[in-house]
Amino acid sequence: MERETESNAAWHRDLVERLASDALVERRRTRRWGIFFKLLTFAYVTVVLLLLLPKDWSSKAIGGEGHTALVELEGVIAPGSKASADIVVTGLREAFEDDSTKAVILRINSPGGSPVQSSDIHKEILRLRKKYPKIPLYAVVSDVCASGGYYVASAADKIYVNESSVVGSIGVLMNGFGFVDTMHELGIERRLMTAGEHKAILDPFSPLTDFDRQHAANLLDELHQTFIAAVREGRGDRLKGDESTLFSGLFWSGDEGIALGLADAIGSAGYVAREVVGAEDIVDFTAKGDPIERLADRIGASFAETLSALTGLGSLQLR
Repeated sequence: MERETESNAAWHRDLVERLASDALVERRRTRRWGIFFKLLTFAYVTVVLLLLLPKDWSSKAIGGEGHTALVELEGVIAPGSKASADIVVTGLREAFEDDSTKAVILRINSPGGSPVQSSDIHKEILRLRKKYPKIPLYAVVSDVCASGGYYVASAADKIYVNESSVVGSIGVLMNGFGFVDTMHELGIERRLMTAGEHKAILDPFSPLTDFDRQHAANLLDELHQTFIAAVREGRGDRLKGDESTLFSGLFWSGDEGIALGLADAIGSAGYVAREVVGAEDIVDFTAKGDPIERLADRIGASFAETLSALTGLGSLQLR
């Protein structure tokens, strides 16, 4: 009986030890995961803070001798894109407002895009140049500066290109698709009800009428004339050659663009900062925006583009 009691006591002691050991192991495991998640959170916060670092921090790091400010305009000019008026204008304003800025370079690589967004950027450049007359703005073209991209560039003091850059394409387009014959062959009947005689104008599932075509042509011509006026105002007497060719929608190489007066000289951003401005240090003022908002905007823009492509409802573009 006494031996049985000792055996039970030993069993209970062993059980307690095992439970304590398991609890210790579990606590260590929990602690390791806690440390891991804390490090992960710290890394995420650090990245976000670096992305949102204010531009004046970069400027102060350069010192008080002055620098050349850089703003990038990359991609299709459209709402919600990294080349939207909101993004580009924000960068331009911060660049001009910085006390150490000697000149601003707007580096452009864009095939064009929205007439409204292009016009908004163009007008803001003119406003900033008037407000800060001692700070010149130079447009520097990398690969492409066409249509809406050139609309923006025409507001600059000077335009610099590479010999192989593509410039020009001063025109407006509206695209879409027509599915009338396809629907007829498939035996599909279009049922469309509207209030307003021309509410369904340019409907891709209905025949294109002469009125539709003429109305669209008038709209495109009006936008084209606005584009032409902006280029004439910006380039002035530097434009050479026949205007019917310059404003036909054609595009040219950088060398040809200089010969036609669409650009001023050959030069990269580094060349302009060093040789033209005399401030080789370049500070990037391109507005990045909030990372989460950029992701949401990208998803929303992609969905809108997909929907537009599926319905055939093309938008007006300076391209």
